[in-house]
Amino acid sequence: MKKEKLRERVLVELEKLISLSCKNPNGSKKYEDLHIALLKKYYNATSVTIDYHRHRIKMEVIEDDSFYDPKKVNTYLPTFYTNLLFNNLCKFLISCVEKDNKSIGFYTQLLNSFKTSNNKLELA
Repeated sequence: MKKEKLRERVLVELEKLISLSCKNPNGSKKYEDLHIALLKKYYNATSVTIDYHRHRIKMEVIEDDSFYDPKKVNTYLPTFYTNLLFNNLCKFLISCVEKDNKSIGFYTQLLNSFKTSNNKLELA
């Protein structure tokens, strides 16, 4: 029960942060980094660029994780280039939020980077 409430709180706080960051996405590099981190996590992408003016996201997405070996330097991972268009960035990013345990831990770390001493979501 306690874990479920914590999970729900993390998801609600993340949605608030996404909404806040979408109001003025060009206003802060930290907000852009948040958007890129969410997209990299969801799409398993190696590089992401967001063109807020043209409503476009360009990514290199990893095709197959089986080539990845954490014990050695991975000089080649098969990727494919993708070019996504979005109408509403906020809705698009919220749709990329996953609810599994591993993702909740990742989102908790993201939220902690935006927390201030009075527990309000702001730029750290």
